Amino acid sequence: MSHWLSIAVPTPAHSGLAEPLTYRSEAPLPAGSIVRVPLGARELLGVVWGAATPPDAALAPQVRAVAGSFDGLAPLSGDWLELIAFTARYYQRALGEVALAALPPQLRTLDGAQLARRLKRQPPEGTAPTVAPGHAALSAGQAEALARIETEPGPFLLFGATGSGKTEVYMQAVQRLLARTPEAQALVLVPEINLTPQLEARFAARFGAAACVSLHSGLTPAQRLAAWLAAHSGRARIVLGTRVAVLASLPRLALIVVDEEHDPSYKQQEGARYSARDLGVYRGKLLGAKVILGSATPALESWHASTPTQEGGPGRYLRLAMPRRIGVATGAEALAGLPRVRRVDMTRQPRGTLIAPPLLAAIEARVARGEQALLLLNRRGWAPVLHCAACGWKSECPHCSAYRVFHKIDRTLRCHHCGFAQRVPRACPDCGNLDIGTIGRGTEQLEERLAELLAGVLRPDGAPVRIARIDADATRGKGQLEASLAQVHAGAVDVLVGTQMIAKGHDFRRVTLVAAIQPDAALFSSDFRAAERLFALLMQAAGRAGRDATSGGDSEMWVQTQHPQHPLYVALKAHDYPGFAAQQLAERAQAGLPPYSHLALLRAEGRSQQLAQDFLSALARAAQDAFARDPALAPALAQVRWYPPVPLAVQRVAGVERAQMLLESPSRGALQRVLAACQPLLHRLRADPAHRGLLRWAIDVDPLAV
Repeated sequence: MSHWLSIAVPTPAHSGLAEPLTYRSEAPLPAGSIVRVPLGARELLGVVWGAATPPDAALAPQVRAVAGSFDGLAPLSGDWLELIAFTARYYQRALGEVALAALPPQLRTLDGAQLARRLKRQPPEGTAPTVAPGHAALSAGQAEALARIETEPGPFLLFGATGSGKTEVYMQAVQRLLARTPEAQALVLVPEINLTPQLEARFAARFGAAACVSLHSGLTPAQRLAAWLAAHSGRARIVLGTRVAVLASLPRLALIVVDEEHDPSYKQQEGARYSARDLGVYRGKLLGAKVILGSATPALESWHASTPTQEGGPGRYLRLAMPRRIGVATGAEALAGLPRVRRVDMTRQPRGTLIAPPLLAAIEARVARGEQALLLLNRRGWAPVLHCAACGWKSECPHCSAYRVFHKIDRTLRCHHCGFAQRVPRACPDCGNLDIGTIGRGTEQLEERLAELLAGVLRPDGAPVRIARIDADATRGKGQLEASLAQVHAGAVDVLVGTQMIAKGHDFRRVTLVAAIQPDAALFSSDFRAAERLFALLMQAAGRAGRDATSGGDSEMWVQTQHPQHPLYVALKAHDYPGFAAQQLAERAQAGLPPYSHLALLRAEGRSQQLAQDFLSALARAAQDAFARDPALAPALAQVRWYPPVPLAVQRVAGVERAQMLLESPSRGALQRVLAACQPLLHRLRADPAHRGLLRWAIDVDPLAV
């Protein structure tokens, strides 16, 4: 007897193939079973979505059979299937694409026998993890936050100053969960891969290494499969990971933590462009699990969602505040223990000054006392542009509408978009001028200049000052980032130079001075989120200073700026995130921007900019013509505003021209209905010979940048 199954498979991009597909099986397989099925000439991994309607008798012989199933693997839960279905539906992606992207890649290469051998090597499920004694005592703020997490449903926005002990709140929330329900699971998300080792070490020390696994793209395929199997089986009680972990199979999930919830890294930028933070909130609602979003500078959407309503009721999130750092007495002023913010007016400094004399003197004093300084410059390389003053030539990338960055260390011009690199020319390629110079500064230049300025400075032991740089170039090799961070933690580095990599989440106990070298560019960006991101980055960077209570609050954040009276820097000096958020939200409300509206971007890539824009324009015309005549869609269409297609900020990457069209609506539901109805139109236009040069299209729901 044949059983007909609906199976989600990763269908070819832009195929328009309806999902899930129907297959025949000789044995009944429950929903959530992972199988291997033929598709075209290939054999792919698939997920059984349920029973399919039997085909017509004439078509039944043409239905292909399931090639094999993983009998030793428990089916994926119904909650997981519902999460994947929602993700695909909301973010306008194919069901199979999302489902299979959530599974470990190595699973796609195994057959049933190979997986059975892997499962035999998995350690048996043990008892509940035990908590190591001697963990830190709770501050009043931590105790109050935990009490409310215990007694109220949430979701919770844990608004805690840097150094206020948010991680300890997460750990004790997990501890209390496991004490109540030993078989429960907790998911803790962090924005960056490089933050998982230190977090895993803390959780392993508290709960035991056997209870914790990490899930992120930096693992080897075998490591990722082993961690996923431990989570899927329930053996791993605590899963730590980056955004990909939000879609992991966790059948007993009861607590979800999203640390640094404001971080843009939680938004996937390729394929299914989902937000792990938002899916974490949805998954918690789906399961009845507690959800904690933590940040010192919450995303404005989260802050708005946690604001009480005008009627006096609570917001969608319950805000928990921890304004004081650990070690600051209850009743002390709110700013006690936080670094003092100093603004340096660079218009009063000599032209071309990289580090103002007062800042340099402060760095020298810190090094002489055996303390560490951290300098943030969010641009790697030596200089962003190489140019010729004689003829105006600049180091443009031949494949991208961007400049190649000058890297002095290996004497290359390198494009940070497509990777194209060449040796630095000895003379101007256009006019032959030998005197070619640089525009702007990067971390390589800052590191070298610091070495010159601090050449005579000595550490307390009489040794010369030691400077290190951490950015994507300096930590490219395997293990280099971990080694560099270990040196900083050990005190082997006096001055650390780096990009935003060093500002996020690291617990540098000896750092007492942090400086932002050139932060002004974001103040005048066309991106409406630029100011929000800059404030969060600077607050995070400031939070690296003075984390050791023994520093006595003698910590500083220096900001070198051309605009010291800008409201953003005024709020930063006062550590006033609520004030900054209120000002930004007022501007957003006036402009009708998120969270007061909902956005989606339709993107197209083609062999020419005109072709990409023509494709989007054709879609807008076809959609408005078709939907206006459809009684079911006309009301939704009336609530959606369509903007004309425009090039992306970097319109050409690797020779491909990119354009986008913005859709805006005050109604999330109306926008979703219109986007879903656009799918068949996009597939039809893609097949039209008039758009033959189009390479691909994509829909980005809730984009971070427009």
